[in-house]
Amino acid sequence: MQILHAIVLGFVQGISEFLPISSSGHLKITRWLFGWDELSGDLETAFDVAVHLGTLVGAIAYLWTDVVRYFKAGVVAPLRRQPLGTDGRIAWYLVASAAPAGVVGLLFKDQLSDLDSMWVIAVMLIVFGLVLLVADRLPQRREIGEFRLRDALLMGVGQAAALQPGVSRSGATLTVSRGLGYSRDSAARLVFLMSLPVIAGAGVVSLVGTSIPSSFWPPFIWGMTAAACTGYAAVWATLRLVRSHTFAPFVAYRVMLGIFVLGLLATSWR
Repeated sequence: MQILHAIVLGFVQGISEFLPISSSGHLKITRWLFGWDELSGDLETAFDVAVHLGTLVGAIAYLWTDVVRYFKAGVVAPLRRQPLGTDGRIAWYLVASAAPAGVVGLLFKDQLSDLDSMWVIAVMLIVFGLVLLVADRLPQRREIGEFRLRDALLMGVGQAAALQPGVSRSGATLTVSRGLGYSRDSAARLVFLMSLPVIAGAGVVSLVGTSIPSSFWPPFIWGMTAAACTGYAAVWATLRLVRSHTFAPFVAYRVMLGIFVLGLLATSWR
């Protein structure tokens, strides 16, 4: 695998993981557009997991204050026999939100791998983009301190739906959180924090037992580095953007990209 290709894919992954536009869909579309078929199925999966982990590093770096705060409240405080306060409960709700995606991923792994054709990805980009647009127009009446177990599980179902490339994990969970009445800022912060246990868990499960040839380590590391840097930037940019703007620009982008891919599929170009 060429290092340049790894850096480009790492950049694509990092910038699209936390924007509601589907990182897995963008990785597949990028490979499809440029004809980058250098990796076998297992190595391609391993690379995608690696750049997801790179994005995880970038997100943790940006959200470090929140990570430490909820870890202390949810883990350290109980160990010291201190009562589990609001932050402590939120911490465990965030962990619980990973359960639906974990169950679906383990039970339907093979079936999901059959749903990554380009036309399905394009349709998912359009459909779930429009669903996000509808949810984003609902009233904002709740903040992060009101996060409950029911909310975590419902948003977790959104994460599970995003195992289908094109849906977008952040897009689906933002849709659910806005549907539950959370403000854009609180919804985005919850979504980013929810992503940490999911990405970490998926990375561990996918990489255990996977053998990566030594010749592939340099591009893997470059791809992870690019994903970490752009992931950090994506979290920063999204949190700043949603404080004063709607998600409409992302919806417009998703719809245009979906139509573009469907248009290419209708021709003999690819």
